[in-house]
Amino acid sequence: MHGSADTKITTWNYIDGEWLPGNPPVAGPSTHAMWLGSSVFDGARWFDGVAPDLGLHCQRINRSALALGLKPTKTPQEIEALAREGIARFDGTSPLYIKPMYWGESGSAGLVAVDPESTRFALVIFEAAMPPKDQPGVKLTLSPFRRPTMECMPTNAKAGCLYPNNGRILSEARSRGFDNALVRDMLGNVAETGSANIFMVKDGVAFTPAENHTFLAGITRSRVMKLLRAAGVEVRETTLSVDDFMKADEVFMSGNYSKVQPVIQLDGRSYQKGPVTARAYDLYMDWAKR
Repeated sequence: MHGSADTKITTWNYIDGEWLPGNPPVAGPSTHAMWLGSSVFDGARWFDGVAPDLGLHCQRINRSALALGLKPTKTPQEIEALAREGIARFDGTSPLYIKPMYWGESGSAGLVAVDPESTRFALVIFEAAMPPKDQPGVKLTLSPFRRPTMECMPTNAKAGCLYPNNGRILSEARSRGFDNALVRDMLGNVAETGSANIFMVKDGVAFTPAENHTFLAGITRSRVMKLLRAAGVEVRETTLSVDDFMKADEVFMSGNYSKVQPVIQLDGRSYQKGPVTARAYDLYMDWAKR
């Protein structure tokens, strides 16, 4: 069922064994995730007939669930099969965002901890445009907010409770006329942006912050590094400062939602869309569409 010709469905949800359109209710005011934040999700993409690294995203959602004390109720293979079933419900032309989710329904240990046996699952797929190849580029500012450490928050999971911090990072940046923000960890080193991983290029070498458990080192980030290295571009994971980015020749972001995006400004510093950024974009898109 794809809806009538005059009622295009732009979101499908798999919940409790059935596909439902729109935004059906799934939680009540006493649902643990509603008031105590026990939710995780992941995100994959479908565009031009391909779903790059879909299997890896389906694996990561289960790792995130375990990290938050939830109990996965689907195997990665089952999630991927459901995702492909859901993709087939769309028109086959519009780019899609694929979002599997787990959340806790009930609490334990005095209500605050989640009861893993109460874990529920949903898969949400919705239409979402991809940035064009000739996109204008992203303007960044340095955020006053920081990424937490593992001792403070479950940074080893793609957990919903982490995203209000990302939200205030983005809102504060946009209130000052920027698109996004460069975010530091608690030691003052660059971690990521408000919504994606970050790379810089100096003298033809690509650099990205080393994994330090303060940010989610993304699947697209890993794929871009592998593709650049295979193409002969040196890529280094290391500790990077804001000053390093100010002195960079190029800066670009990587993330599942928008893939590879050039950065054209960091506060008062402007950048050109350079050759390594362009190559990273082309390599990823060519690989995805094989």
